[in-house]
Amino acid sequence: MVWVLVALVVVVLLILVSCLKIVPQAQAYVIERLGAYQGTWSVGFHVKVPFVDKVARRVNLKEQVADFPPQPVITKDNVTMRIDTVVFYQITDPKLFTYGVENPMMAIENLTATTLRNIIGDLELDQTLTSRETINTKMRANLDIATDPWGIKVNRVELKNIIPPAEIQNAMEKQMKAERERREAVTRAEGEKKAKILEAEGAKESAILRAEADKQSAILRAEAQKEKMIREAEGEAEAILKVQQANADGIRMLKEAGADEPVLKIKSLEAFEKVADGQATTILLPSELSGIASLAAAWKEGAKK
Repeated sequence: MVWVLVALVVVVLLILVSCLKIVPQAQAYVIERLGAYQGTWSVGFHVKVPFVDKVARRVNLKEQVADFPPQPVITKDNVTMRIDTVVFYQITDPKLFTYGVENPMMAIENLTATTLRNIIGDLELDQTLTSRETINTKMRANLDIATDPWGIKVNRVELKNIIPPAEIQNAMEKQMKAERERREAVTRAEGEKKAKILEAEGAKESAILRAEADKQSAILRAEAQKEKMIREAEGEAEAILKVQQANADGIRMLKEAGADEPVLKIKSLEAFEKVADGQATTILLPSELSGIASLAAAWKEGAKK
């Protein structure tokens, strides 16, 4: 009898413990009472009625990702391709999510496929390949509206991959190869053009430098010649000055020695003769020196005899 009571107590305790529920963060429990919706438990501690209440569904309120396999679609220009999509969604109403649709994920997958086919059917191949952002925006808006009665909010839709037919892929690869070769050819041509321009500029700079060097050389030669002529002229002038100084000193010495006026005049004529230095055939003398000159000539003839 005691063991029966102990067993009953243990069973009652287990039942009571099973009725105590703690809902963790970012989750919600949908509770049914006698098969009907009773309420939604949020985060915290809750107690249910034994044998009457039950947890119909545990709902994850975090943002979730659904990666669907590639779906075949046909473009406006009758090109069949495969596109796989990624849907980012979040459950906003646990009750609608539990009772709104039988299989929410299958419903979202099928809805995504049909929506994608409708959008791609209005676009050509080139538009499909270059309009991912537009397709993503349209799909998110359509899916968000369609899933709202199910308590689901679609936050973002991304086209993960676009797989065109093999022949189109080959044509695109050939086109990309041709475009790459064209860009390389343009780059080489631009490089050769720049090289020629640099070479021409180098030749021009070299010619300018050579002309400048020749100009400087000519200027230096002219300055050297000018300096030479100036120094020669200064030397000749200095020599003449020294000769004149010597003659003047000789006349002054004769005068100091008491030489008469005719002798001084004859010495002056000899000085004029040295000044001419044989470079001129005619010397113009003052009239008062003419007689002195005749006298000097006669005196020299007498001396020779």
